[in-house]
Amino acid sequence: MSEMLDRLLKPEVVNVQKELPTGKYKVKRLSQAVGEDVIFTLRALPYGRVQDIKGMAEEAEVAILLAGCVDPDLKAPVLQEKFGGPTPAEAVKGMLLPGEIEDMTRAVERLSGYRRETIEEIKNGSGTAATES
Repeated sequence: MSEMLDRLLKPEVVNVQKELPTGKYKVKRLSQAVGEDVIFTLRALPYGRVQDIKGMAEEAEVAILLAGCVDPDLKAPVLQEKFGGPTPAEAVKGMLLPGEIEDMTRAVERLSGYRRETIEEIKNGSGTAATES
């Protein structure tokens, strides 16, 4: 077995489809409004789910946020009642500003490995890219 294959088989390298990264994000405007922290727990999305949502194009940002938000439950009927949305997507748009939706969508995307550098090119000693033979 190769040295790289041995590294990939270490227990520290988890199956990201089963153990998706999560993060907590405070919404400043809502926190100020209610006088205490309003924190959303967001989770990365698996590859297939990201591709499905991107294929929708229309309202993809809201769909990514709805799929990636673990807490609070943005699909709870009480939010639809409070914010007058016939769907969870409409309720989210009634609760959050467009910039807040975009920022949290980007956070889900970063947790999923998008919108950040995840690889780096390895250079050989002469400063040029190493080539495979």
